Amino acid sequence: MPNSKLTDRARALRAGHTRAEALLWYALRNRKLGGWKWKRQVPRGPYIVDFYCAEADLIVEVDGW
Repeated sequence: MPNSKLTDRARALRAGHTRAEALLWYALRNRKLGGWKWKRQVPRGPYIVDFYCAEADLIVEVDGW
């Protein structure tokens, strides 16, 4: 999948997040958790990861209801 299609898909996923993703995003956004900067639905290689912290090089995937 070309990058532009991945980016478009990531944008769509941000708009249609799960309840679990919404709850976690509320806790992570605006550097609320330890001052770390998080992004959500980020293209990384051929994948789109749910949450990514570049400072810690950490990826979090969430499955939820």
